[in-house]
Amino acid sequence: MSSEQREQPIFSTRAHVFQIDPNTKKNWVPTSKHAVTVSYFYDSTRNVYRIISLDGSKAIINSTISPNMTFTKTSQKFGQWADSRANTVYGLGFSSENHLTKIPGSSFCVKCHFAEKFQEFKEAARLAKEKSQEKMELTSTPSQESAGGDIQSPLTPESINGTDDERTPDMTQNSETRAEPTQNALPFVHSSAIGKHWEAELATLKGNNAKLTAALLESTANVKQWKQQLAAYQEEAERLHKRVTELECLSSQANAVHTHKTELNQTIQDLESTLKKKEEEVERLKEEIEHAGELQAQRDALTQKLQEVETRNKDLEVQLADLEQRLEKSQNEQEAFRNNLKTLLEILDGKIFELTELRDNLAKLLESS
Repeated sequence: MSSEQREQPIFSTRAHVFQIDPNTKKNWVPTSKHAVTVSYFYDSTRNVYRIISLDGSKAIINSTISPNMTFTKTSQKFGQWADSRANTVYGLGFSSENHLTKIPGSSFCVKCHFAEKFQEFKEAARLAKEKSQEKMELTSTPSQESAGGDIQSPLTPESINGTDDERTPDMTQNSETRAEPTQNALPFVHSSAIGKHWEAELATLKGNNAKLTAALLESTANVKQWKQQLAAYQEEAERLHKRVTELECLSSQANAVHTHKTELNQTIQDLESTLKKKEEEVERLKEEIEHAGELQAQRDALTQKLQEVETRNKDLEVQLADLEQRLEKSQNEQEAFRNNLKTLLEILDGKIFELTELRDNLAKLLESS
């Protein structure tokens, strides 16, 4: 049976794919230039669930889900999980929070929640592992020991059809060229300047929020790495303590043992000093996260003020339109008055001309008589 026949996609979504930097183990490295299709596959023959994603013909994710895996949501649109077999950490960035997890009160389709699907298939993998162990215990002889393990499935599907790239359009601001304001339009221009000021402040806060979000993602990965290093340091310290005890009991050369013990104690002190520095770094990162929350509250307050300014601008625009209508009406009335006055002047000129002509005629009659 071919891999296409026994392994079928049971859920697909779109996301940007990242992997942890194998050298630093701190920074995220994008493995896709744009959003790609990420699918859950189920192998009915081996009873195995896998997460697979292809960028063209290249498999950028091929991760078998095991019961000890955990999918962690590190932000509203980002989640990650560690794959010990691949010796890496995968990260997925989604275009909206609804694609990552279900928001309370949201009517969004349940099929779009990647995190819930991960937990569901992880539980199915655990049940499959338990059933497999039970079968092995029933079929094994008394002298045999049953050993549980995850089933590896190195097969990769030959083709996963994706859709068009998902890109988030950048927000742009259009500026309008306005004529010099009249006396009636001064309140509107003043409020418009205030609105532009708050828009600039809001854009700055958005940029700071993006930087803090990136720093938070990096700090989360750093905290996990430091926890692993702490566990390794503790294991190394316990091993060194045991080694010192063994050397003290077995070695007859007290001076050599004392020197070696001093070196080991110094190593332990160095490890404890390193651990203390890591803990201080974790506290600093927590303070930065709290500061990010304060900036978020400031951004919300500025957003509300901007909405109030926009409402005020709309009111002023309505008042300005009314004043313009009244001014136009007044200008029309003045124009009509001028026309009537001009007509009256023309009539008066005609009458004056007639009176002048009548006076001349009377004067001529008087002279002739």
